[in-house]
Amino acid sequence: MSLIARQMNVLIRASLLELYRRKDLVVVFILGAVLLMPLAFATPFGFSGAHIYFNEMALLMVWFFSVFITLGVSTRMFPYEFEKRTIYPLLAKPVSRGTVVLGRYLGALSASISALVLFYAAYIILCGVRQHVWFSEVLVQAFVLHVGLLMVITAIGLTGSLLLTISANVTITLLIVFGMLLFGAKLPELADQQSLAGKIALYIAYAVAPHTEFFDLRQRLVHGWPAISWGVCAVVMAYAAAYSTACLFVADLLLRRKKL
Repeated sequence: MSLIARQMNVLIRASLLELYRRKDLVVVFILGAVLLMPLAFATPFGFSGAHIYFNEMALLMVWFFSVFITLGVSTRMFPYEFEKRTIYPLLAKPVSRGTVVLGRYLGALSASISALVLFYAAYIILCGVRQHVWFSEVLVQAFVLHVGLLMVITAIGLTGSLLLTISANVTITLLIVFGMLLFGAKLPELADQQSLAGKIALYIAYAVAPHTEFFDLRQRLVHGWPAISWGVCAVVMAYAAAYSTACLFVADLLLRRKKL
């Protein structure tokens, strides 16, 4: 194994251990189980079709909890490194700053995906118990695109951790992620209704902001609609990789210019 591969392995393992040592995932998973398990058996007012709304609620919780875990991991990376001064002996070794950024990113992403697997496993059990449907093609696509979403959020959170405090970073990233999820597809339409300055600002936001709405297959999964083309999935994942790479490039520049 090469030196860089060994360094990456150490950084990834450290991020995974940090996630499970803090017990955040345990608390979130227990809370999710307490909220989701009754949905597997309840049929309010004798309406059997209510499972659609319960599934939608369950997926919303999976999205919220996964974003919460991802931000909790990625936004703490470098502030804690500088606070505990663990970054200094790390950089004193033959480890480039680019390797540190990439290693921390892969570690945070691995931790986030491990939590996502648990959340989707709980959702699959919920659907299997209630609807006797365990797997579907659109479920696999929803998971794959959700991983793409976490790739983007982790990169944004990690980059923001070199510029902002943890609370400010979490707040701004949440506003961006859920703001684009709700209004991202409508920005061009809104821009056409504005003055020239507003139109320019909205089109810049549309071009620069992460399009989290690209990764959302919740409605298609809840309503049992057909799966989308795997070619479309590949394009969206390529977008996630490109956007994450751009964020990591910025993070690398910020770390190189940071006075240590």
